[in-house]
Order: sequence, then C-alpha cells, then structure tokens
Amino acid sequence: MTSGASRHGLVVPAVATLAALAVLISLGTWQLERRSWKEALIARLEERVAAAPTDLPARASWERLEADDREFRRVTVSAAFVPGEEALVYTAGSGLRPDISGPGYWVFAPARLADGSVVVVNRGFVPEGRQDPKTRPDGQAAGTLALVGVMRWPEARGLFTPADNPDRNLWFVRDHRAIAAARQWGVVAPFFIDQEAPLPPGGLPKAGRVTPRLPNNHLQYALTWYGLALVLVVVFLAWTRSRRPAPLRAAQE
Repeated sequence: MTSGASRHGLVVPAVATLAALAVLISLGTWQLERRSWKEALIARLEERVAAAPTDLPARASWERLEADDREFRRVTVSAAFVPGEEALVYTAGSGLRPDISGPGYWVFAPARLADGSVVVVNRGFVPEGRQDPKTRPDGQAAGTLALVGVMRWPEARGLFTPADNPDRNLWFVRDHRAIAAARQWGVVAPFFIDQEAPLPPGGLPKAGRVTPRLPNNHLQYALTWYGLALVLVVVFLAWTRSRRPAPLRAAQE
C-alpha cells in the first residue's frame, strides 16, 4: 500500500474520531456546568429549609406562585383538618427525611383555612400496618392548628411508577391535585405542605423537618467523559501507527 493510499484510508476514521472526541468533550463540559448549577441549587434549598417560617402567601397569589421560587420554603398557617379525610401515598423510604425508613405511607389530608380555602397537607409517615386511622386514634387532629411546614409542588409520575388505586385510597405519586380530584376535596392550592409541626399525640403520622439531599456526582461524570476522550485519542494514535508500512515504523524506531 502506498503512503498516499494509506493517508486516504485514514480520512474517514480521523473524521469519525474527531466527531466522537467533540461529543465526549462536550458531554464532559456539560457535566461541569451541571455541577455548578447543582451546587447553587443545593445551597439555595439548604438556605430555605434553614430559614425561619413565614406566613403562607395570600390566597389571591397562589396561582402565580412558581415552584422554582417557593419550593421548600418554610411557612406557617392556621388551619383545621377536614374530619375523616385522608389519602395514603406509598413510599419505600425518603431521601428528604433521614428519620423515615419504609415501606410505609405518607398521609395526605385536606386542611381548611379561615377564609374557606383548602390546602392539602402531607401530615407525615405511617409504617406498613398502620394505614387505618383506627390504629392511630391519637393522631386524629381536631380543631384549628398552627401548622409549620415547607411548600411542595406535585411530583411527576415516573415511567415505571405503578398506577394509583383510588378505590383502595392508595396512591404512588405525591400529586395532591389528582388525589383531591379523586377524593372530591374540591379546589385546593396548587402546592401542598410537608408538615413538620406540631407533632401529633401518639407520634403518627410522623411529621418532621425535611432535609434536601440532592446527589451531586457531576464531577465524576465529567472526569469519565474526559477520560473516554483521552482513551479515544490514544487508541486512534495506536491504530494509525499500526497502519504505517513496516519499513517506515522501523526507521522511526
């Protein structure tokens, strides 16, 4: 094979290698950008859950609230739970509540404010076997309570999330609006509240402070992509060297 033919045979592999190299480097750089974004997000959430609670925003502003601005902000509100109404959302554990281990259920319940508005409250966790309110009678709240908690927005349903079973009052996604519609709780706030206080007599449902723990592995991912880019370069150089005519390789050695 002539040197010209050899060089011609390198064009397509070289172009493919450069294209793959550009993709790998771009992925690594994107992961570094995601790392900066994630660090800022973690700092913002930690600041919110550590701040003193403020009054719940006025009813007139609810539909204008945005999750990015309000999620995990601590609030306080006076409300009375609607007697006999609750829904169970299955959980296998919680990355936001280190004091919780599953399997068990989040107890969602409608709470009525003084102006008649309804806010859905995640009252806390009950373990498997304590789904029936009759097994935890001390936890049935009565009268107006000064609730403290963090504002949350509905979570999205995953690809492999089981279907809800409204007939059994069993849910698999913390989508309080879907729950409210099925349970006929009427119009509810676009957010729900994860209750941290007061703690109910008897301890169930188990309310508590949330602790956002977001994974931040983007640096490892970036190093992986950059490492693959380096390996690709080394492999390509070794391959091109192996394609040189033997006399030329011997002369260079």
